[in-house]
Amino acid sequence: MIVGVIDGQGGGIGAQIVARLKGKLPEGWELLALGTNAAATAAMLKAGAERGGSGEGAVVWNSLRCAALAGPVGIVLANAMLGELTPRMAEAVASSPARKFLVPLSVCGVEVAGVGRATLPELIADLVERLAAWAQDPEAQD
Repeated sequence: MIVGVIDGQGGGIGAQIVARLKGKLPEGWELLALGTNAAATAAMLKAGAERGGSGEGAVVWNSLRCAALAGPVGIVLANAMLGELTPRMAEAVASSPARKFLVPLSVCGVEVAGVGRATLPELIADLVERLAAWAQDPEAQD
């Protein structure tokens, strides 16, 4: 099964997700880096993703093939990440049957209620814990 990690700009958040997820997924699971640009993909590959693809085509195509998708909340917002996340990408991610695990950042003109004052590392740790637990038995936690 495949976990697609989506990020843009420099890929820092995606790279942190990949690095922390590496080794926590069951055997046979793959981490796929999906960057809105080559720099983001490269950062996630360097962090340990097995494969990667860049750009709108890679995000749209692979959103349908992943069991789970992870990244900042902007991956479901058209024109997020300074316009790198295209409306087509946002629609593909939001419409994908994959389970979505999102880092709830208050960015892109969106305030996420209930997040409190958690730090980015704390938010990523929570995402990784939830995704790793779900991956143990995806059918049981729907």
